[in-house]
Amino acid sequence: MNNKTFGYSFKSNVKKVKTRPTDQELLDLYGLYKQAIVGDINTDKPGITDLKGKAKWESSLFSPTGMSNDDAMNAYISLAKEAIEKYGM
Repeated sequence: MNNKTFGYSFKSNVKKVKTRPTDQELLDLYGLYKQAIVGDINTDKPGITDLKGKAKWESSLFSPTGMSNDDAMNAYISLAKEAIEKYGM
């Protein structure tokens, strides 16, 4: 799966679960998504007033650094399947 297809899949499927996953589950998914698309974090930390941006940045920071794009995609898919089983589609 290439990055463009993976990105579209992420954006279209993340909103299909019946019940919203926890914030931590969403951040874990986001961190793996960014690791798969961008790789290791390479941006400055958002400002103190940008709480949402800061949480996303930190989830990317703490995602498995050095993980290959393919490994991150596979980990994301596994975690997404767990969320689908837990919350339904």
